[in-house]
Amino acid sequence: MLNQKVSVRQLKAARALLGWSQADLARSSGVSEPTIKRLEAGDGALGGRSDTGDKLQDALQRAGIVFFFENEASQRGGPGVRVKSSHTDEGLRPEQLTSENDG
Repeated sequence: MLNQKVSVRQLKAARALLGWSQADLARSSGVSEPTIKRLEAGDGALGGRSDTGDKLQDALQRAGIVFFFENEASQRGGPGVRVKSSHTDEGLRPEQLTSENDG
């Protein structure tokens, strides 16, 4: 279980930053599209079962979203979202090279 619950607005903002539809989030999270549609119809804290919210939040975080929550020590404002700065693909480590991927 994740520590803090995202809000409906954070969920929608995160999808918008990634350019994801509700169907994209459904595929990535394993939560049905109708459930996402129902949850996003509300406002405030994300409703539904806690494991559903955890799946949605986890999928967005794996895609590079960072959530900020009210009263976080590292945050200067209220709740929000941003995309992690992209990192350069460092490729394979020498011990990961095989005849199939050495090219």
